[in-house]
Amino acid sequence: MTIATEIVTARKLGVKYVTPVVPRRAVLAMAEYHPPLAGRDALRLDFNENTFAASPKVIERLREVTAEGLTKYPEREGVERIAAAHFGLQADQVLLTNGVDEAIHLVCTAFLEEDDEALIATPTFFMYDVSVSMMTAHLQRVQSDATLEFPFERFIEAITPKTKLVLVASPNNPTGAVVSREHLLAICGAAPQAVVMIDEAYYHFHGETTIGDVATVPNLIVARTFSKAYGLANLRIGMLAGNADLLKYVRKVCSPYNVNGVALDCLPVALEDDAYVQWYAEQVHAGRERMVDGLRELGVDFFPSQANFVLMKIGAKHAELVEAMRARGVLLRDRSTDPGCDGYVRITIGVEEHVTRGLAALKESLAEIGWAR
Repeated sequence: MTIATEIVTARKLGVKYVTPVVPRRAVLAMAEYHPPLAGRDALRLDFNENTFAASPKVIERLREVTAEGLTKYPEREGVERIAAAHFGLQADQVLLTNGVDEAIHLVCTAFLEEDDEALIATPTFFMYDVSVSMMTAHLQRVQSDATLEFPFERFIEAITPKTKLVLVASPNNPTGAVVSREHLLAICGAAPQAVVMIDEAYYHFHGETTIGDVATVPNLIVARTFSKAYGLANLRIGMLAGNADLLKYVRKVCSPYNVNGVALDCLPVALEDDAYVQWYAEQVHAGRERMVDGLRELGVDFFPSQANFVLMKIGAKHAELVEAMRARGVLLRDRSTDPGCDGYVRITIGVEEHVTRGLAALKESLAEIGWAR
């Protein structure tokens, strides 16, 4: 029965009919993201967070937050100047955001019209899908082949005159695959009419960046997060770096108080403590090597990663493995619903102790579920 028929029927019966409120068609059609965050009082090898702690300097700064300080609206601009100087940029080339999730949303809001196309390579971070779908139904996906490497040639071929936004994660989530700087700049050149946003959330575990190119590549925006190596996931702070002419439009659609004051207070001291970030990145580099060596010994296939996680090919017993690991107090992330990732499970790499615990639990769990290659 249609709404119109319901209204006519209701009137004949003398019943007052109230038309239900419905959202935009794009909201009805878009997929929802439901992070499985419940019951995470265990070793967190599921969400690619820092598994240890933030810098001791950040903890010290948190203790200095005053009651009066919590009553004031946050001021972002001064901290943006500090962040810009840290990354060798100008203040108008930096915008701080409520995590990279908001950064993606703001870029989509600023640059996508209803009839525009956006382009991603799958599998990749699901929030691209969510934010693009709010603005346009024309999200084009280029699926990686069985190797899960970035499909550069097919990606370039998928660019059309209607492409207005390109989103690329390097290193990619959930694969850990990287796209070379040469290829990323080639994408910018192939789509001059589009904003190209490079998501470098896992930069510290790889080391190659395009952030130095934002002044000379007019359609380039780079996203960074402080949730991973810096250990500030709970404070929700990220950053966009880009051509100042581009960022002024993103700034225009951004709330003036989008980043909370506690995060803004802590970011400068987190940036100062390069030694801590370097130490944590080195822990991940060493742990990643230990993990892949352990997976080889166990006979588990995996995707070569340049991030703080490894994607393992478990096959039909993927859900059983996740539950067996949870029973041992270790959380993994099942990625089997991602395009091309059926049977894959992701494990986060943290500090040495956590890698040791993760490997021990993995060995026991694989044996318990009767897994065989």
